[in-house]
Amino acid sequence: MKAKTRRGAARGTVTPPKPKRKWLLPAGILAILVIAIEAYGPVLYGPFLFDDQYLPFMSPTYPSALRAWVSGVRPLLMTTYWVNLQTSGTDPYPYHLLNILFHAMNAVLTFFIVRKILSLAGPAAARRDLVSAFCALLFLLHPVQTESVSYVASRSENQSLLFFLGAFALFLYRRRPAISWTVSTGVLILFGAALATKEHTFVLPALLLLSDYYWNPGFSFEGIRRNWRLYGPLAAGALGGALFIWKILAAAGSAGFGMKDLPWYQYFFTECRAFFVYLRLFIFPAGQTVDYDFPISRTLFDHGAIFGLLVILLLTAVALWFRRRFPLASYGFLAYLILMAPTSSFVPIRDPIAERRLYLPFLGLLLIAAEFLLRLRVERRAVAGTLAGLVLVAGVLTYQRNLLWADPVAFWQDTVNKSPRNARAHFQLGYAYFQQNRCDLAAQEYQKVAELQPPRYDLLVDWAHAYDCLNRPQDALAKLRQAAALEPSAHVYSQIGMIYGKQSRWADALNALAMAEKIDPNYATTYVYRGDVHISTNDAAAAAEDYRRALSIDPANSPARQGLIMAEQRLRRPAR
Repeated sequence: MKAKTRRGAARGTVTPPKPKRKWLLPAGILAILVIAIEAYGPVLYGPFLFDDQYLPFMSPTYPSALRAWVSGVRPLLMTTYWVNLQTSGTDPYPYHLLNILFHAMNAVLTFFIVRKILSLAGPAAARRDLVSAFCALLFLLHPVQTESVSYVASRSENQSLLFFLGAFALFLYRRRPAISWTVSTGVLILFGAALATKEHTFVLPALLLLSDYYWNPGFSFEGIRRNWRLYGPLAAGALGGALFIWKILAAAGSAGFGMKDLPWYQYFFTECRAFFVYLRLFIFPAGQTVDYDFPISRTLFDHGAIFGLLVILLLTAVALWFRRRFPLASYGFLAYLILMAPTSSFVPIRDPIAERRLYLPFLGLLLIAAEFLLRLRVERRAVAGTLAGLVLVAGVLTYQRNLLWADPVAFWQDTVNKSPRNARAHFQLGYAYFQQNRCDLAAQEYQKVAELQPPRYDLLVDWAHAYDCLNRPQDALAKLRQAAALEPSAHVYSQIGMIYGKQSRWADALNALAMAEKIDPNYATTYVYRGDVHISTNDAAAAAEDYRRALSIDPANSPARQGLIMAEQRLRRPAR
């Protein structure tokens, strides 16, 4: 009897099996990597921006030993910064490149996670692959992701998500519904790695519980009970994890319940409104900015926060009610709520909105979109063409957004245009102008900052530098004296000494530098400037002593090393 297949049954022939295309997976991964580098290419050669400049790798006095870097709350994140510093110094290119690589790997994991969830939900295989690929590419190229990728300080987002998604993918792709000890251990290790990169990933257990309820075996708690090998260890470590998170929040200066000017309930009211800004950015990413000027809701009725809360509760109720009819959308919305909770619920953060906070919850929104796409009764070819067009548009917008991130002046000018009363944006624009030696424009921006809020120490010092650049020493000294009145630091008095030195007012310069030394005898710049004064007054011996003192504090201090060479050369000259 001849073997028969569905197509060859009538003729009694055998249809050969389709060859496995083993090259598809590596080709797809390579394509994602190439697309990511193309879309984010403009920022590769861009400078460090905003908080990047306050990270340890930018501080020449920060200890070089790895132990010092990993002793904090985010050891894996700091390890990657340390590796970048050891291999390439402070060249921004490798820092940006590693961020892009993490993002590309996250897009690959997103494809597999979405594909698995769609298979659990039961849609047709052909449309499942198409929708999964679209979700992965949209994750890769959506312009709202730019801040999480192009901002070096946001590496905590994409690196932590790499471990988070790895743990979630391992959980979803287990061979049996009941998790084994081996898989459970792998999930726990990856979860620990995610927490060691950024603590907001502590919501992974809640996502796993939600997934087991929806898909194992489906809308029941049986899947949760059968996975005791995973949830048992997670429950055992919950108390320690809660104490760890609480310790971090208590010590943080820009987040946590210790922020007296932003109580938790006011932050919650504000986030009831911010919730819809994130949804709008996902659907229509217009008006993006790195620093939103978003007002705080001091009461539930302030700025209409109560309406936002009511709509969120209504959407949650709808998601639960229609969980069987629209399981993907229901699951995606609840997952979005869970993944948004660490940064956009009750824990106050200084900035009420930041686009990078959408990076972790993005998966939930993709699943909502997948529900819609799978239910479209349109020819597959038409759907594929439309989705390809959307991905192309997203890629172009991301490329354009990265052009801004590569140019500090254009970047902050764009921010100021969108938030003209944002004092911090004006300050950063002034600093960008100063870095380009456009000191007149820098001084103008600093003046605008002072009009928007009372001048602070850092503004006054930078303003003084702009005046010094413009050869207006009296104005520079006036700003430095204002700064000294607010915060009498060694830094500000050393700057006063430097300005006096440029005017050849040697006695005033030495008096200011003596005050700087009294405040902080371990501030190396004081001795560099004093050495410069001694060089200018032909006291090479005293200059050499000061330069040596500076180098004993900061061996990498280049001006001190150059000054010492000059002083020693003068000491070796024969007396006339």
